[in-house]
Amino acid sequence: MDGAHVTAEGLGLRGPRGWAFSGITFDAEPGSLIAIEGPSGSGRTSLLLALTGRMKPTQGVATVGEFKLPRHMAGLRRVAAVAAVAGVTDLEPALTVGEHLRERSLLQRRFGDSLREVLRPRAQRRHEARLRVDAALAAAGLDLETLPKGSRTAVRDLERIQELRLSLALALLGRPRLLGVDDIDVKLSDAERAQVWDQLRSLTRAGTTVVAVCRTAPEDCVAVRTGDAAASGERHSAERQDTEQQDTEEPDTDRKEEAGDALTEAGRA
Repeated sequence: MDGAHVTAEGLGLRGPRGWAFSGITFDAEPGSLIAIEGPSGSGRTSLLLALTGRMKPTQGVATVGEFKLPRHMAGLRRVAAVAAVAGVTDLEPALTVGEHLRERSLLQRRFGDSLREVLRPRAQRRHEARLRVDAALAAAGLDLETLPKGSRTAVRDLERIQELRLSLALALLGRPRLLGVDDIDVKLSDAERAQVWDQLRSLTRAGTTVVAVCRTAPEDCVAVRTGDAAASGERHSAERQDTEQQDTEEPDTDRKEEAGDALTEAGRA
């Protein structure tokens, strides 16, 4: 499936506590790697969820392929997937990697596939499901043989980069045209971060448009900045100071709060 062409003009979202983001304008060709960069608490997660049809913008317009926002959010969700978003795609620590993959595969077959695919013989559907899981794991760079107990490894025993790759694989099972990935900087070393960026680039080379949240965007990305005067001019200075302090002292806690605020202030689709 080809990636989606993504554009935004003056896109903004305002909730009860003020602007999550505003003034977002960019144009990204199909198969682009789009990096939403900025400090934690600057509306990055909200923008990611808006571009994937999970949150309704209140200002401006955006298009993802043939879908226009905010009018066609439901249609967009059928071709856009998200990974590693706190409060949205949380993995169950007690479940194994294999259990997560089987559950998502069953849900995809039940709700995501076309009627033509559903009516195929059961043996054929099972075989195709296994092929789809293998392809998703390969695209996400997750080798089950490297895990402590293979597919029987519990999520709580995964390293951060392995957990991120699993979340990517689960999202890729739906073969999305647009893939959104939240904060890829958290709890990763520089080397691991570079590996993740390389993996995301490989997805774009295969045709998927990828939107990734980060602190600083690589040079080869379509960079979309949040948290500065151009993107969030109506933020209060006191809120910005609080965000900067939290960004320095408690980055992981702030990341969770940002995702939580995104869901509570504007509503989750």
